[in-house]
Amino acid sequence: MESWLDLSFPLVTGMPVYPGDPRVEVSQALRVAEHGVNVLRLHMGSQSGTHVDAPYHVDEAWPTLDDLPLERFAGPAVLADVRGLPARAPITPDLLAPALSRLRLQPTAILLLATGWSAYWGTDHYLAHPWLTPEAAQAIVGAGGRTVGVDALSVDPTGGAALPAHRVLCGAGGVIAENLTGLARVADAQEAGSPVEVFLFPLHLPGADGAPVRATARIGGGARSG
Repeated sequence: MESWLDLSFPLVTGMPVYPGDPRVEVSQALRVAEHGVNVLRLHMGSQSGTHVDAPYHVDEAWPTLDDLPLERFAGPAVLADVRGLPARAPITPDLLAPALSRLRLQPTAILLLATGWSAYWGTDHYLAHPWLTPEAAQAIVGAGGRTVGVDALSVDPTGGAALPAHRVLCGAGGVIAENLTGLARVADAQEAGSPVEVFLFPLHLPGADGAPVRATARIGGGARSG
């Protein structure tokens, strides 16, 4: 039986953002009583909330969001379950080995890294998430992966300047989705053998480094197995 999951955090005023990014503010611009319609006013950065990074995010010579093919933002899911790691722990290639074996058989799949860190959303501990080593990022690229999502603030350590995992993935023309949530249910579906398909379509922002997404997963039904 087909079911749908929302893998996104809601966009609300004062929500967590990467240190230094614009604050998110959502307010009422027009009201039915006064103007005949309801319209919200939005102020946010391109990396606000659940979002995707284009290669341009880390290198001005690399593709912008609208340069990327739409198929990069949807596909069958392969989930790497790395829950249980301590704060600021590295995610190494050996931890990804089972998922990478599946990814090699289906290189169009979206690799989801389930760290469990979405449970700390809105707390200071959310910044202490596990992170992807450059070697692990290279292993993903070597397995054919070009779209990677994580239920944490970044695939790199928050606060670091070099962003090595970003550079490996984006340097291969890849897409990175960050601040996902609800991946435990995707893990359960994969464990049960149910097919899962993920959708990460961003706002159409020409020349952008990234954009918020309404990340969703379809379990069962017409989804293809990862």
